Amino acid sequence: QVQLVESGGGLVQPGGSLRLSCAASTTSSTHVMGWYRQAPGKERELVASITSGGNTNYANSVKGRFTISRDNAKNTVYLQMNSLKPEDTAVYYCNVRRFGVHIGWGQGTQVTVSS
Repeated sequence: QVQLVESGGGLVQPGGSLRLSCAASTTSSTHVMGWYRQAPGKERELVASITSGGNTNYANSVKGRFTISRDNAKNTVYLQMNSLKPEDTAVYYCNVRRFGVHIGWGQGTQVTVSS
């Protein structure tokens, strides 16, 4: 299991920006790090993921607005969220997968987009 600690959520107006950070207790070249989100009454969904080599994957709903990045030396993954919309409101969870198996979840951080 990998321990994950998130930070950076909060309240922002539509069109604003937030940056989420997630520090992992350990990482390896086999770990895919990512962000999921869960809105009230909805299933948890993948927002973005990144391999140790920097290959990224995004949900269609966030392409062009969100950017995931990773600092392997610091065991940290980031999610830069721009042009935020009310529908981005959710609890955001950091995640680590290894060969398709989830091996760590963060505690979640609330992102609220509202005027």
